[in-house]
Amino acid sequence: MQILSTEEFLTLKKSLPVVDVRSPGEFAEGHISGAINIPIFEDDERAIIGTIYKKKGRQPAIEKGLEIVGSKMALFARKAIEIASSGKLLIHCWRGGMRSESMAWLFERVGIECSILQGGYKSYRNYLLEKIGNIPHLIVIEGYTGSGKTEILYKLKANGEQMIDLEGFANHRGSAFGGIGQEPQPTTQQFQNDLFDEFFKFDLTKRVWIEGESQTVGRVFLPDPLWYKMNEAHCIEILIPRNDRIKRLVTEYGALPEELMENAINNLVKRLGIKLLNDILQSYREKNLSDVAEKLLNYYDQTYQFSRDKFKRKLTEIVLPNGDATNNAALILKKAVDLI
Repeated sequence: MQILSTEEFLTLKKSLPVVDVRSPGEFAEGHISGAINIPIFEDDERAIIGTIYKKKGRQPAIEKGLEIVGSKMALFARKAIEIASSGKLLIHCWRGGMRSESMAWLFERVGIECSILQGGYKSYRNYLLEKIGNIPHLIVIEGYTGSGKTEILYKLKANGEQMIDLEGFANHRGSAFGGIGQEPQPTTQQFQNDLFDEFFKFDLTKRVWIEGESQTVGRVFLPDPLWYKMNEAHCIEILIPRNDRIKRLVTEYGALPEELMENAINNLVKRLGIKLLNDILQSYREKNLSDVAEKLLNYYDQTYQFSRDKFKRKLTEIVLPNGDATNNAALILKKAVDLI
């Protein structure tokens, strides 16, 4: 078997399957994107072995592990054969120790060529945090709520640009209403791992675009190095006419489930005050969605202005004529030539 650095491991991951042999609970908390879980121990089995290790020492723990694994070895081998279509696998555990080495030994007995991640998943996470802020030509798109920043990112991508959709990876659009109609959010670890999987594909000699966000998107956190880089990067602030922003918000949120929308509005009571909250709820129930958007924008625009003034430095404003994302992406690209 071969021992690989994290960079070598991730490079080979582009063409080979990754098997994560940690327990299901460890895997669920966060795993390398695209990895397949073949746990050498289930969560309860791992807990038993850990207890024996603490109370009796290493050797009794190893013996218990062998006792547990013995009856499952044939099943592990069959799963590995199914996954290893090319006859090769990449394998890791938490620290690149006994679990990954044992499974690699087993898989090689059935003819699979195995490579192990040196330092395991822990090494991968350290590598992620070391590298993910290293984006030399990062451009942050800022703008008031309803400016269509995410759609603009995808229009830029269609023009051959590189971009990261933070809200897409987070399954959340970043406001009190951002989780409505979305899939459940990943864990913070998994969110960061999925971001890094995208990052690892980039040509870092070229521009990378990202939407400005707070450090949390819903319940998940951006990696600190990426967050710091975003606050140092070139920032383009797009200014869209307010009426176009209102139209976009009505289109994007107007058809969402009413009960969930009302719950989200009610959650803003401490920020809006009871009188304004009731006015918004009344407009919502009367289907006056433009009025709802107008009143909510007053709050969100103030929040955006505070964040912009506190965090962003290299700011270039672009006044755009309307909410047409295709045209706006083209205008932004012209401006970007002057920046990077």
